[in-house]
Amino acid sequence: MPRFDRYLLSQLLALFGFFSLLLVSVYWVNRAVGLFDQLIGDGQSALVFVEFSLLTLPNVIRLVLPISTFVAAVYIANRLMGDSELVVMQATGFSSFRLARPVLIFGLMVMLMMSALTHVLVPASRAVLAERSAEIADNVTARFLRDGQFMHPAEGLTLYIRELTPTGELRDVFLSDDRTSGQTVTYTARRALLARDDSGPKLLMFDGTTQTLDQDSRRLSITRFADVIYDLGGLLGAQASGRRTVDELSTPELLRADPAVVAEVRSTRATLLQEGHSRIAQPFLAVAAALIGFGALLLGAFSRFGLWRQIGVAVGMLIVVQLINTQATGLAIRSEQGWPAVYAAPVVGIGIGALLLWLSQRPRWLGRGARAVSSPGAAT
Repeated sequence: MPRFDRYLLSQLLALFGFFSLLLVSVYWVNRAVGLFDQLIGDGQSALVFVEFSLLTLPNVIRLVLPISTFVAAVYIANRLMGDSELVVMQATGFSSFRLARPVLIFGLMVMLMMSALTHVLVPASRAVLAERSAEIADNVTARFLRDGQFMHPAEGLTLYIRELTPTGELRDVFLSDDRTSGQTVTYTARRALLARDDSGPKLLMFDGTTQTLDQDSRRLSITRFADVIYDLGGLLGAQASGRRTVDELSTPELLRADPAVVAEVRSTRATLLQEGHSRIAQPFLAVAAALIGFGALLLGAFSRFGLWRQIGVAVGMLIVVQLINTQATGLAIRSEQGWPAVYAAPVVGIGIGALLLWLSQRPRWLGRGARAVSSPGAAT
């Protein structure tokens, strides 16, 4: 690789690493605050919080990589323009496309990183995260069973336990179920135990009463029982065992979109096809972002007033690409034959980057104002 290419590529990678670390930190802290409140509030340890935070990182990194690529390309191009380094290289005969070669290599490197994330790391982390979430949801003692407190695990439910023994026995249990319209059912028991089966956790209550109050007639019915079983599966909102989501499926499974997989995730075939092809198309947005950011700043030469207009053009073009991506995603979800639309944003983005590089070599296409900025007199 020529020395200039190595120099520019090293600058791009250094800034890319810095901005990626910065954006991932900001995004992760924003997500971690809600995750911390949820897990610590449910009685989980700090280690569980760290584990869940690490499992969310691959998806966070995938989201910020195209933005970091764009910012790094714009920042480096602006700095090299300000130091007249790109002007010198253009004076030696380098065309805009030749100058952009290390930028293209940089975009392809980021594309490979995103491909590894979207095809391997993100689905794997989502699968592990779902499995751990199901385990924590099944951990009733850690989430809801705390002695000496009135708890409201769901709307219309009130639970109170006087004492939790070291052996796991619950003493003096009070459970009020007001979820049925017009009826309130209250359970009281001297002791209770937890049991688990394939359908979820169960609360076994012994030596107690059931009080059923009809709100319309104001009639109260009392039934004594020696033992009764209360299903906690719906109370905890536990996920169905073995059921995956679209994010957990592998890319080949998404592209095949077999009826069995569609039934398992309870989605549509169009959604699976859209997700599968998006995993292939989205990494190419990194290439588009790098070319757009670099090509837009080549539209103007050195100016003591900066290149704010060119930066505005780059941001505007990136917004256009994102709008195309959003519309294409909606089209692909609505129809099974709409999946080719997900490739529109990367193709248009790379095309815009190539167009900007082409225009930067033809000042007559840029208008009188741009020519004045690019002229030697404006650079002095």
